[in-house]
Amino acid sequence: MISEPLEGIVRVTLPLPFGLDHVHCYLVRGPDGWTLVDTGLGTPDAAEQWASVLAGLDGPVVRILVTHFHPDHVGAAGPAAEVTGAPVYEGELDRFQCLRAWGPERNADRFLAFNRMHGLPDDEVESLARDSAGLASLVQPGPEPEPLAEGDRLDGWEVIHLPGHADGHLALLRDGVLIAGDAILASISPVIGLYAESSPDPLGDFLASLERIERLAPAVALAGHRETIADPAARARELVAHHEARLAETLAHLRPEPRTAYEVSLDLFPNAPAGTPLRRFAHAETAAHLEHLALRDRARRIEEAGLVRYAA
Repeated sequence: MISEPLEGIVRVTLPLPFGLDHVHCYLVRGPDGWTLVDTGLGTPDAAEQWASVLAGLDGPVVRILVTHFHPDHVGAAGPAAEVTGAPVYEGELDRFQCLRAWGPERNADRFLAFNRMHGLPDDEVESLARDSAGLASLVQPGPEPEPLAEGDRLDGWEVIHLPGHADGHLALLRDGVLIAGDAILASISPVIGLYAESSPDPLGDFLASLERIERLAPAVALAGHRETIADPAARARELVAHHEARLAETLAHLRPEPRTAYEVSLDLFPNAPAGTPLRRFAHAETAAHLEHLALRDRARRIEEAGLVRYAA
């Protein structure tokens, strides 16, 4: 589906085979051509899909930006670069994590061991291993990208670092318009999870990013999923309140006896079915909230016998 949410910006909505069934990519008109922001999954027909979309433009795509390394955003960067001949731009930290998660440096054992350490049961670990391998097959990150960082400018847009959902998440800001990726979403909260070799406090990073969005007060945010956000500052405040309530709820489910993040997640997210990505997102989110509490001495973190547990 193709639409034009703002003058000079085209939104391309691509299907996803997940619970969240779509991702928005954006084409931004510039003086020398179009900038493509995010690329969808690297499915076998991704190059043909993008060739069909780009055939309807009135000029070339001259650059591609990856906001973050999750498969629905970076997956087709390689095919899109092949079709357009355009360079790919990506943050250095994000590229490093992309290759560690999906590329030749991928180490599934390290990833699975981290989840076991936080209490994920063996059957869930096996399911996670299968799903992770399937996702890796849908990521074609493309050639070595041009590096981007906070404060750089890309075709007149300021590059903003908004970590939390991903450590190296980048967004674009110009004239009150924030092309936000998954840094902020309408009607749902971006997944904020604790993962192997990621930030020690992803929730703290996310809350700081939300406070920054509130300070910047863009007029509109074009997000990677769901609706356009008409008041990003107000939505940022809502998400801060949501996570403050989730932290209080997490504390309420701690006991004097230590519990793993997985055990606490069963109380916080009782309706997430076992063996599904929803259950594993619940586990990662719970671990992020527990670590946030432990880092602020609001909970105890106990690591022994190969397990990390938390207690009141």
